[in-house]
Amino acid sequence: SESGALGGKDIDRWGVDGNLKRRIYVDDAAFDHWLRFQKEVFATVNPYTGLAPLHDPALALIVPFNENGIEFTSFVHEHADGTTFWTGYRPAFNAFLKKRYADTRALSRAWGGLASGENLEQQTVQLPESRSGGGGRLRDFQAFLVERERLLTQRLEQAFRDLGYRGLVAPYNNWFTVQTALSRQNQQAVVANTYHDWIGTLNPGTEIKDTSSIADAASYVGEIAAGRWLGRPFLATEYEHLFWNRYRYEAGIVMPAYAALQGWDGICRHGQGPLTLAFDEAAPFRQRIIPYTFAVDPVARAGETVASLLFRRGDVETAAFNVPFMMQGETSLGESLEFREPARLKPLALVGGIGLATKEQAWPQGLQKSVAVDYRNVSLDNVLQRLKGAELVPQDNATDPSQGFFESATGQIMLDRNRQRMQVVTPETEAIAFAELRDPVTLSELSLGNAEARGLFAVSAIDGKVLKDSEKLLVIFASDARNSDMRFRDKAEKVIEDWGRLPVTLLRNRVDVNLAGNTVSWTLSPVGLDGKVHERVAAGSGPIAFRLDNGAGKAGPTTFFLLERKLAVQ
Repeated sequence: SESGALGGKDIDRWGVDGNLKRRIYVDDAAFDHWLRFQKEVFATVNPYTGLAPLHDPALALIVPFNENGIEFTSFVHEHADGTTFWTGYRPAFNAFLKKRYADTRALSRAWGGLASGENLEQQTVQLPESRSGGGGRLRDFQAFLVERERLLTQRLEQAFRDLGYRGLVAPYNNWFTVQTALSRQNQQAVVANTYHDWIGTLNPGTEIKDTSSIADAASYVGEIAAGRWLGRPFLATEYEHLFWNRYRYEAGIVMPAYAALQGWDGICRHGQGPLTLAFDEAAPFRQRIIPYTFAVDPVARAGETVASLLFRRGDVETAAFNVPFMMQGETSLGESLEFREPARLKPLALVGGIGLATKEQAWPQGLQKSVAVDYRNVSLDNVLQRLKGAELVPQDNATDPSQGFFESATGQIMLDRNRQRMQVVTPETEAIAFAELRDPVTLSELSLGNAEARGLFAVSAIDGKVLKDSEKLLVIFASDARNSDMRFRDKAEKVIEDWGRLPVTLLRNRVDVNLAGNTVSWTLSPVGLDGKVHERVAAGSGPIAFRLDNGAGKAGPTTFFLLERKLAVQ
């Protein structure tokens, strides 16, 4: 945080008064404070393990300073400062310009003039007044940010190396622009935070958009996919589809499926207190569902289980290719600090791997020069046709951006923006997220229909077999959940007034379920959040068909069910 470990009764731990995120770029005292914190916490022996955390082989990666890019931090401070950029950067910016230009006259020629009183020799050149508008001043300022952020990365990493740490170091974990991409170019790894329906406060009056991420073509995934540098580790260090968004069940299928398709190395859902052993713990944020804390949110807990199967267990196949978005150093910088990879190209992440590359780097396996995006004015359809021409995407791939339909090159993932529906079909798991499901839908082994409400449904083999041969299956059925007595300021329930209290209430949902295969016998039993299997709610023999009700069990509503069957000998 900005206040770090400064301490003091008047210091807000999460406030901006300490100014550490900006000072660390230009102030040795700020860096020394950061370093002391690393020594006290990470370089001190843990009495339980006998190792300092920095020497523990379980520690694979460090984000040395959370969300501390210069442009992003400028937004955080802008209101209080009354200026776009902190004036504390000005001496360093002038020193940077002196290395680039022989004198004031040369600088003036390059920029097309200077303001009155600006002089390079006297170090009175001003920072840009805006993040946009183009011109030489803003372009040089972007180059200055790249240099400063790269230098800080080197300094942070060296500090950890001097303390004996040998793992990965990856700063700048948010804000994916061209400028920040260049800042990350030399890092060992890239990490990313991304959100759908983000909010910045929990105060009454906070408003969400309450939109579907599927209807948005999973843009919060594509945003960071386009910021990945290919050929090195990439992790989503924070992601979330926030409570109380009614479509947040989508997170359990959208992020893990596409992260697996991209071949990312890790994903982490943002959650203070991700687990709870009871619904009556003392901590206030464990006593109700609130954004960023999902321990008592049955929808998020169900989604995390699906994610562990699709991504961590490896059920979803990684694409065999990556489309490189080529970078050309400073010439890639735009007329605004907000210049990013084109939004129209980011849906390529729903078809196959994408990321950043340069002609100078070693080309990792799977990176296809034949379909490289050299110029950002290329159309999405053009790249898709080139992928088919190179036989990287099958000719019968159903992707049609004009219709909002995207099929992965592997054939396992389909997303339909217009119907707000996404499905994943793998040998071990079949899953579907839907805003509405009245019509019967058959995936492969699984058929569903006549759902009463929106939701996420998944069935996974959990006995080491593929789904069609499995005799022990986990069924996950998530809809929506709210705290009791939540109050809103509007009829659409987008503006919060009161978060409510326990108990958590689950949106009741029912759906017709059919599973292929003939059985000698089968049973369906609810499973609690504590893992306890309760009395069965359905049983039969022959073809498996039942109407699943998430509130039918005597032990109360749930999102988990155990389906056990004995298959007939074929």
